[in-house]
Amino acid sequence: MAGEGGVARHVAIIMDGNGRWAKARHLPRAIGHQRGVEAVRRLVRALGETSIECLTLYAFSTENWRRPDEEVGDLMNLMRRFVKSDLPEFIANDVKLHILGDWRGLAPDIVEMLEDALSRTAGGARTLAVALNYGSQQEIARAATAAAAEGEITVESIERHLDSAGLPPLDLLIRTSGELRLSNFLLWQSAYAEMIFTDVLWPDFTPEHLTDALAEFTRRERRYGGR
Repeated sequence: MAGEGGVARHVAIIMDGNGRWAKARHLPRAIGHQRGVEAVRRLVRALGETSIECLTLYAFSTENWRRPDEEVGDLMNLMRRFVKSDLPEFIANDVKLHILGDWRGLAPDIVEMLEDALSRTAGGARTLAVALNYGSQQEIARAATAAAAEGEITVESIERHLDSAGLPPLDLLIRTSGELRLSNFLLWQSAYAEMIFTDVLWPDFTPEHLTDALAEFTRRERRYGGR
């Protein structure tokens, strides 16, 4: 299938640059992460004004455990506060939560909070998918193992067992902060996704930046391997 990009139903973002944002302002990295959460809030509140049915955010990777213990602790506490404070807003705005990654390997209290949030938002019309304790290579390995246990390994059988099963196909992947790599994020799902890399640091990313990215997507010609 070839043609104009059309509307993006599923957008994923690698939220990069919190630390550099804080460093440039001589602030602790924890403040950069807090401002990054505020950027998430702005986008979630603006979802209803876009074509997006699913917004997937790379929140915590399997590699992030290598960061200093203090920073990991700050990120986990931010996650706790975010889920607790924003869950009523998700429900009010008809947003369904979906989790990718080995999130059940997080602290028991976080797992309990996430299970409650998943249950209470299950009827939402738009989806916020959050990648927690996530690595795409690990996801593909888990999916292939599950597919093999059922029988023949095919593209379709692997896709049925991916963490993103049930979500719309990925249309657009955005990475902030000027880095030009995928960092083990949605490798399978990105096979034919359009990509946009921006120098904007994540805490400075606004709904207007997202609107610009969606407009750029509509101008892209998606060939899917065709001419």
